[in-house]
Amino acid sequence: MVSLGISSNMVIFDFNKESDISDWKIVNDVVMGGQSRSKFYLNDEGHGVFKGTVSLENNGGFSSVRFRFNQKNIEGYKKVKLRLKGDGKRYQFGAKTNKEDQQAYISYFETTKEWQTIEILLSDLSPTFRGRKLNMPNFPAEELEEIAFMIGNKVNENFELVIDKISLE
Repeated sequence: MVSLGISSNMVIFDFNKESDISDWKIVNDVVMGGQSRSKFYLNDEGHGVFKGTVSLENNGGFSSVRFRFNQKNIEGYKKVKLRLKGDGKRYQFGAKTNKEDQQAYISYFETTKEWQTIEILLSDLSPTFRGRKLNMPNFPAEELEEIAFMIGNKVNENFELVIDKISLE
């Protein structure tokens, strides 16, 4: 059998030293009075780094970074692949079909302290709003306009997530 080498993946973001990360935005619990702090930057190797401290003070408890882009048709894609290195903590990956939607579709993943490739089926992304699961179908996987990473494990903790590449297959 001959492989034609046709790529069946869509790159959402592939970090490098020249990456423009100006469309990556931090959203912390300070929007509701919390005191969590985080930042997002490129490290010397050209990877995206999401780093900070989650605080439960003032009813806080989460930190997130989101990336909005022109809406993409993603029909036919089955999973998201995340190439990253974590810190042994649990994170959440989120997606929105439209940046104006109230609900996000999320899945949790565990990190190791090594480089790893996390694969999440798009059909497994469940609808939530402010941390509560909604009674509606899972992610429709037709359009995509926003992705996000969030940490909120109900504990005070420092965190660091290093991201290399995000793609769909």
